[in-house]
Amino acid sequence: MVTSLHVVLSHVQVAPLLQARREGRRQWELSPDLGLSQVTVALTEEGVLFPSGELLRWDDVERIASALNSCFLLEHGSVRAIQTFSSVTNRPCSLYPTQGAPSLLIAGFVMHRVKEVDPLEDTRLKMRTLAPIGGRVLDTATGLGYTAIEAARHADEVITIELDPAVQEVARFNPWSQDLFHHPKIRRMLGDASELVPTFPDQYFSRIIHDPPAFDLAGELYSGAFYRELYRVLRGGGRLFHYVGDLQSRAGSSTLRGVTRRLQEAGFARVVPRQEAFGVVAYK
Repeated sequence: MVTSLHVVLSHVQVAPLLQARREGRRQWELSPDLGLSQVTVALTEEGVLFPSGELLRWDDVERIASALNSCFLLEHGSVRAIQTFSSVTNRPCSLYPTQGAPSLLIAGFVMHRVKEVDPLEDTRLKMRTLAPIGGRVLDTATGLGYTAIEAARHADEVITIELDPAVQEVARFNPWSQDLFHHPKIRRMLGDASELVPTFPDQYFSRIIHDPPAFDLAGELYSGAFYRELYRVLRGGGRLFHYVGDLQSRAGSSTLRGVTRRLQEAGFARVVPRQEAFGVVAYK
């Protein structure tokens, strides 16, 4: 994995620094990249000094420690939340911290499961429903790129589509997303999946991962017309994973019924619920 050159922190990393300061510690082990690696930092009167020379001041440590829903970039001695407002969707999006890989927060919706599993394990559970993975893979909703990165470990090529440039801006500052921009097997496309998928040839993909935002945010990606296009570009014998949400919840079970019906109407021979991955697998 390619790591970020930036220092990126959340309350998970910095909260222990305050206790270390109270105890009079002079050094501390700290991750500068949301848990991917560890460095030794110096605890000074002014703040936390990183090996790179960046200084995180104590008032900024307290600010980060109190912000439970944000990740922060430290650059040139100042910090800012990794967040932006999308001119495409008119929604705010930001990097949301967890104990492991961060998630994406869009208009108040967290884009991964963050209870019981972290976003990376959430991604792996989805991918396991499609194993073995090979050939060309379509990822219809890039987000932070975890799906594309995981698929690229096994596929010959991964094509991933992102609607919103603001989401890619957030991903660029996420240390866990760096392979999205550097992996030779990943081809990124910017645009509306409902418009781009119809441009692909018939039977172009061996596997499809369809992990759209919630229905309220992207209803067109749950439509029968879009499912027919996914069916067309999937090769015979191929499989599609469709994220739905907790199938045992009231909202999830309701969405499941509609998704299953429309996938079957689109031509998929079988649609099998996979509760461990919060979705269904459709077979062509």
